[in-house]
Amino acid sequence: MSEPQVIVPAPGSRIVTDDTEIVLFGQPPEVLKGLLREGVDRFDTLVLPDIREKQGALLNNLEFPLYFFLFYSRGLAEKRRLNLVGDPDAISHAMRLLRFTLLGPTRAELEAWRTEPALRDEWLAVSQALSIKDDAGDVMAVESFFNPIPFENNLAVAGGFAIERRSVDRYLVSSQGGDVEIDLNEDRQIEPPYPVPIDYVPGGLAKLGIEVLGGASGFSREEPCTGLALCYNGDYLLIDSIPFLDQHLFARGISRNQVSAVFLTHLHDDHCSMFPLMTMPHRVEVITTEEIFRMAMEKLACSLGWKAEAVEEHFRLIRVNPGDSINYYGLNIEVHNTVHSVPTIGATFSTTHRGQFRDVCIVGDNQNMTAVREMGETGVVRATTVANLERLYKQDFHLLIADGGAGEIHGDPGDALESEADRVVFVHVDAMPENLRTTFSLASSGKRYTLIEGDSTIYTSQILHYLTTWLGQPFPNRWMRNLLAEHEIYRYNTEDVIIVQEAGTHGAVYLLLTGYCEVVRVADGQREAVAMLQAGDVIGEMAVLTGSGIRNASVVAKTPVTVCVFAEETFRNFIRFSGLQAMLENRWLLRPVVKLVPQFAELSSTVTDKLSRIAEWRVVEGGRRMWLDDSHLYIFVDGSATAVHDDGREDAIVNGEELGWRPHAPANPVEISATTDCGLIAVEATAYQKLLQDTPELNYLTRKRLALESDEGVDWLLGAVPPD
Repeated sequence: MSEPQVIVPAPGSRIVTDDTEIVLFGQPPEVLKGLLREGVDRFDTLVLPDIREKQGALLNNLEFPLYFFLFYSRGLAEKRRLNLVGDPDAISHAMRLLRFTLLGPTRAELEAWRTEPALRDEWLAVSQALSIKDDAGDVMAVESFFNPIPFENNLAVAGGFAIERRSVDRYLVSSQGGDVEIDLNEDRQIEPPYPVPIDYVPGGLAKLGIEVLGGASGFSREEPCTGLALCYNGDYLLIDSIPFLDQHLFARGISRNQVSAVFLTHLHDDHCSMFPLMTMPHRVEVITTEEIFRMAMEKLACSLGWKAEAVEEHFRLIRVNPGDSINYYGLNIEVHNTVHSVPTIGATFSTTHRGQFRDVCIVGDNQNMTAVREMGETGVVRATTVANLERLYKQDFHLLIADGGAGEIHGDPGDALESEADRVVFVHVDAMPENLRTTFSLASSGKRYTLIEGDSTIYTSQILHYLTTWLGQPFPNRWMRNLLAEHEIYRYNTEDVIIVQEAGTHGAVYLLLTGYCEVVRVADGQREAVAMLQAGDVIGEMAVLTGSGIRNASVVAKTPVTVCVFAEETFRNFIRFSGLQAMLENRWLLRPVVKLVPQFAELSSTVTDKLSRIAEWRVVEGGRRMWLDDSHLYIFVDGSATAVHDDGREDAIVNGEELGWRPHAPANPVEISATTDCGLIAVEATAYQKLLQDTPELNYLTRKRLALESDEGVDWLLGAVPPD
């Protein structure tokens, strides 16, 4: 027996192999692509990680590893089962999640969600027709693909390997050939297992256009999965949420603040990696059907180990049904049904600008039309669905984006040979057939398809929106007109220096309109990254408030960025004569204090600024006492103090401790006794609750921290669940 070897297919995962068996520890997004890049052609065991989320990525993505095992490694043909090692609850969550993604909803679930009967029956019939079946022709349950092996006293035996869990995500793996240690904690950053080329030149915003985040299949070694960003009047509506969404948006120079909504087509991992949207600085609207939304929430719940109700708090559903036509702030969206293994939709997006009508049809994942027609003839698919899909492949759209992935549940590029669309672009295709290369195009990361060019009015509306958000109240109209009278729009390439430390302000205040910038300070020859700024953040207002006239840090573009430059004197006059100087100074002074508090250290600059708007600084002088009531959240920042209890006990208060009213936890009103001067952040409870509701990033990090710290008041964790 050979000595076990360790391979790193992707950050957040490890392969252990002794040439006879292979164990995969951790399943970060697109880990399958890492396996293929490393030449791994099979595995026998999956070990679910203890830590389910790290650096914005979920680490238990099982769908594509299961496909790999069943079809690529011939597990289904050879009637083998995949060993699944983990805690019992985590195994039950994985089974339920995979039931949704592989088999779709049950009849009982669709009835509970009040699905229209004809659509319900079609979805169930298609799922039945495309599901994996046993030799008797019966649909195979998800459990039939696995051999569950729960840890018992932190030990699990899978095949010839003994897996001992020594601490969180640390294992000793033993076989007859020897022992190896695995520590998933070594990977601090979870990155894509393939290169993500970044844009260097700013492309500008469109009135209507599509930017391709990825266009390949889940089995492509070098390209990201299919995901699109539709730009409408400068705002972005995502078409699905692909794995490593944040990295792909960053590469295109699209900040999180620029994303307002996602049109969710279906549940599969290469389209529905929704976790990054759960941590946005604002609520993202999800445009989809009730059924797809409910399944997406169940999927996130099982991935995180949280109840679905807690997950749903982070989103706002805009409910649509196949056949609906809605107007989304001037963008018309016509929703249609497709034929896929789980409920799936697509849509046509259109608008009229200065008399010009433009439309783009995104078909969505869809069976090839030959198979769709056959299912129509056998009554699996309704005649109306077949006819509508036939129309989509022939209509004269300005842009048609279609599924050409072939295989068992995807389309055929030949389906669009009769299309009258101006341009036909295929997704889910790694390589276009030779005979179609002069007819169709492939969507690949970084491509842009502009249907209506942008102009200066896009930036005007963005400036109004971002300044109002920054101020926290409606921006005075006459001052806005004053600022806009002298504003200029500048564009910077990636790595361009926008502001130089110790240089003069040159009479300018900057408002970021697109992309990301890094604030960098150099002292004693050491470079320190102070903050990452994004669209909507203001640069240079501190110089206005302090009147220093000197930049205290450099600002460097980390992506292509667009900025609006205002005259510093006009900005100063606005602050002074609007009576905002004291309020903005308070916010400016509180921002670095907020960032020092442990529970806020990971917040984005946008959310830190939101917190600073509603917070106050309170001081308790040494030798004094103060009652902290339950109408405010008090966070202890510095000094030395004790909490005085009714029985006379006194407990030392630590930095970051929450007193009075507490979010998602029992209130803790208390009297404190200050030994030295003590500083606290105070926020009115109702204002903080409103911020939590509107700010998923803050809400998620709060719940995550409480779940890790203690069980007190934590009632949103998901226990063992049945698959159905």
